[in-house]
Amino acid sequence: MINQPPIQYKGSDLEPERGPGLGCFRFQLVVLAVLVILTPISVVASWPELISAGLLFLVIGLLLVSGQTMIFLMRLLAADRRTRRRPLNSASPTVGELEDVASAATPPDDPAGAGGVRQ
Repeated sequence: MINQPPIQYKGSDLEPERGPGLGCFRFQLVVLAVLVILTPISVVASWPELISAGLLFLVIGLLLVSGQTMIFLMRLLAADRRTRRRPLNSASPTVGELEDVASAATPPDDPAGAGGVRQ
């Protein structure tokens, strides 16, 4: 297996302990669902416009925050999977593993890797 460098995030190594976790993301989604349901109810129930507008801005702000949290969590997942060459539950070799075997079998005196074919 090829040893890959750590994933970079803002100029330093990506550390999962420093960012938001899955529990934080789930909490954000629950609050977002409640606000998405409550905002149109506030308009239909004729609550003051200031409250309805505040709820709308909260929904927009929470969409931004939860979207950024989702991107961070996907980067963590990709960084974790990048450290492994083999996909989960796969019996067949991956393209990267086949390339590793082919590069190990190429003789060192053949720099082009053409398999002995020369012009």
